[in-house]
Amino acid sequence: MEVGVLPVELWQLIFSYLHLPDLGRCSLVCRAWSELVLSLDRTRWRQLCLGCLQHRHPNWPNHPGVEPPSWREAFKQHYLASKTWSKTTQDLESSNCLSLFRRRKGWRRLCVGVGGEFGSLRAALAAASPYDRLVLLPGVHEEQSEVLLKVPVEVVGQGKLGDVALLASIDQHCPTARLSNVVFMPARFTSLLYKTTSGYVQFDNCNFEGGQLQIHAPGTCQVKFCTFSQSSIHLRSVALCILEHCEFTGSENASVTVEGCPSSDRNWACKHLAVLAKSCAASLRQPDPAICPVAKWDGWRESPLRPVRTCEIVVGEERSSFLSAAGAQALLGSAQEDTEFGENLRAAKEEEEYPALDSNSSDSDLRSDDEEDAQVAYKVPCQAHSPRHTLADVMDSKLQSNRLHALQRDLKLKSLQQELQQDKEAQSLANSLQGCIIRQCLFRDGKGGIFIYSRGQAKVEGSIFRDLTYAVRCIQNSKVIMLRNDIHHCKASGIFLRLLAGGLIADNNIHSNCEAGVDIRKGANPLVLCNKIHSGLRSGIVVAGNGKGIIRSNQICGNKEAGIYILYNGNPAVSGNHIFQGLAAGIAVNENGRGQITGNIICENQWGGADIRHGGDPVLRNNLISCGYSDGVVVGERGKGLIEGNVIYGNKGCGVWMMSSSLPHLINNQISHNSIYGVAVFCHKDNAGDYPLGQGGSESFQEEREGAGGENDADSEEEYPAARRPISVALVELNSINHNGAAGLHVKSSEVLNIIANVIHANGDGGVAVLQSSQLTRIANNSISCNSRGGVLVEADCQVELRGNGIYENSSHGIVSKGEGVIAENDIIGNHRCGLQLLQAADMKLCSVLEHTGRIRVAGCIWGAEQGAQVPVEGLAMLSCCRFLSVHWQSPRSA
Repeated sequence: MEVGVLPVELWQLIFSYLHLPDLGRCSLVCRAWSELVLSLDRTRWRQLCLGCLQHRHPNWPNHPGVEPPSWREAFKQHYLASKTWSKTTQDLESSNCLSLFRRRKGWRRLCVGVGGEFGSLRAALAAASPYDRLVLLPGVHEEQSEVLLKVPVEVVGQGKLGDVALLASIDQHCPTARLSNVVFMPARFTSLLYKTTSGYVQFDNCNFEGGQLQIHAPGTCQVKFCTFSQSSIHLRSVALCILEHCEFTGSENASVTVEGCPSSDRNWACKHLAVLAKSCAASLRQPDPAICPVAKWDGWRESPLRPVRTCEIVVGEERSSFLSAAGAQALLGSAQEDTEFGENLRAAKEEEEYPALDSNSSDSDLRSDDEEDAQVAYKVPCQAHSPRHTLADVMDSKLQSNRLHALQRDLKLKSLQQELQQDKEAQSLANSLQGCIIRQCLFRDGKGGIFIYSRGQAKVEGSIFRDLTYAVRCIQNSKVIMLRNDIHHCKASGIFLRLLAGGLIADNNIHSNCEAGVDIRKGANPLVLCNKIHSGLRSGIVVAGNGKGIIRSNQICGNKEAGIYILYNGNPAVSGNHIFQGLAAGIAVNENGRGQITGNIICENQWGGADIRHGGDPVLRNNLISCGYSDGVVVGERGKGLIEGNVIYGNKGCGVWMMSSSLPHLINNQISHNSIYGVAVFCHKDNAGDYPLGQGGSESFQEEREGAGGENDADSEEEYPAARRPISVALVELNSINHNGAAGLHVKSSEVLNIIANVIHANGDGGVAVLQSSQLTRIANNSISCNSRGGVLVEADCQVELRGNGIYENSSHGIVSKGEGVIAENDIIGNHRCGLQLLQAADMKLCSVLEHTGRIRVAGCIWGAEQGAQVPVEGLAMLSCCRFLSVHWQSPRSA
């Protein structure tokens, strides 16, 4: 019959009255009728799926209000689930399709209960043949002793779920069985509901109340659309099992326990389960935004936090905006590997020239044409004393602007797909099918979600964990793979790994937990990729007690304490993350913590972007630390670390705040546009007020504290070696410190400090201010130019060596000193007032000073000379071999 005889809408109305067998027959008539049957997905197929009492909504329990992509496909999966339990080893070797639908010889339907053929389940099993169906009639069925299941049967409750209750303890000794539409309750003599040690069991649409399922290898199971109320399932060395669309509530311990390494002894069902797991995994790779809690953010561009604050960065006439909320991803370009990013950053640094100042500054854009012509004469000596930078570097802002845009592109978050393409280990973990596979389940209102130990393995996808004590606990060489889960409002940590545990934690939404979102301790070494970890009441991620791990491409925001907290010899590799809007530090490294922290965006945090204290010794390299409400980097008491190649920009405090008791190596950083000092060094001791509120104060680290002997773990040290030379003196070297609100470098130090080969330019106060220095502060080979006040200020009782510096075009004196030490081989050129001013308390030795203005003020007197003249000076200062480029003479009287 041709479809064209009647309108399509009329055909669809006719077909909507057909029953399932008739729909199947009609679809075989012709292609047109087959398409008509398929077109009934939202009508007739939906009615069939929801009308079956033994079927639940395809998206139950997490999203029962969301329609599936295809109701027909959902109905098909429900139907096939009732057939596959009887697919045995012999069938697997024969036709893959016919065995599903072939009726068994002698298959019978046995009714159990009031009005049925048998009064009890035990009696029905005694009379049953293989693959018979035992139908439990509505009512309560109670067995007084353990029931042995010796033949493959199907036990099905009649009516809707809840009409049939079975109080029994069943021990399966047959190859396969299926139980459906039954409420299981424990018998009076035991809490064990069901146990199998060899066969395959399938549970569909069941309720389990107050008991436990035990599955021991080589046994296995498939559990779908079931509810566990104060019940749990224990899996021991199971090679492969699947839990799908289940709800776990009110557990007193873990809802699912996975123990032991997956067995190599597999029963007949493992091959079938592997095929089923692969097909389900393919559907989860492209999650429905309406269903998946992570996918619906469309790359997390919509921030769940407060409205986004932007920090405008003005460089010359160009602007860029560092958006620290989730909208920053749209601004930032494609991600690069850490090594590639470092090469780009170094290349940009070699090319960079400094930005022009605005109309309020005294930079080179305000010089006359004559001054620009005269600058050629100063270029050679400036190059001699500052090997990497020339005075011409401050002329142009375009290259710095280009560098910032390149940096933004290099630090874009990678998607999970990009990470898996580049990381074969992560790809292998994501595709692994071993142990327990848990999909689309709901764990709520109980003590624990999933507990994995003794080399157990579990894979958890698309599930929700809420209002638990903990969501996932993985210990003792076990492995967990967590993909696209929602974990929130746990009373302790969301995911807890310890004792050499590992695995993959990727693309999850982890938020609002009372402790850390992810807690890595005692040698645990997971991959943590592409997660959103936010709004926690403590830290986002904690790595402690020799914990390791690779933490990459995550968004970590809005946590009450540090976004990432590393302590007690924790040594992770942290790269490519966006860490923003935290209420404490972005990254805190404390108590001998270490780590490789590279290529991250750390911005808009309330405390330091990076906070290093008490033996913390990380490598902080190639990060963008910007727009913080306090300092960019804080190195507190006894802090260490290599801080290299970072852009520290636009913070409301200092660019870098460090204590003189710390020993950092600050090298090759761009420190600019911060509201206070570029780099500040202080000598006061830390106290409780130095910590962010709750930062490490009450975190549960007692075991790690007792186990930390002060020595780093040798194995961990080999994995992430410190690529730096050992130092015994704090070192500030090869940095560009410019356009900060106060002095470029502010020193109040009680320890030796080396300031070497930096460019300190166009800061809002002086270039370098040494206000306290009881031990020698060495300032050598720096370029100090165009600062709003003097180039270098040395207060009384300070010990300073100024050697080989170029001090140019500052708005006040080049050098003002009340202290003691040596001033040698410096170029002091073009400063607006005296080149060198030595006040009453000064005790300085001057050697080989090139001074352009021809003015030196010593103890209230100004001395000048013709070019090349020797000028002896009496009093506190001693001048030796000084050269002057004199343009005018001023007598002491006129001074």
